[in-house]
Amino acid sequence: MVVSVVPIGNSRGIRFPKMILDKFLVKDKMNMKVTEKGILLTPIKENPREGWAEAFCEMHKNKDDVMEDIPSSEEFEWEW
Repeated sequence: MVVSVVPIGNSRGIRFPKMILDKFLVKDKMNMKVTEKGILLTPIKENPREGWAEAFCEMHKNKDDVMEDIPSSEEFEWEW
């Protein structure tokens, strides 16, 4: 596919067809890697909860997920 390089302010850019952006789930950013053969653009895979399972397992291992006992109101003086 041949695409045009168009002026954008003091820079130049490429317009991607909507069909291509939708196919690769491109939102508003892409990773760019410059190689000897050319420029490689890849979509950023956003997964906001990535790594949560491992973090929760680590918390459990460290006993960070255990709540301390809440004292009853008779056991301490309230300050107002």
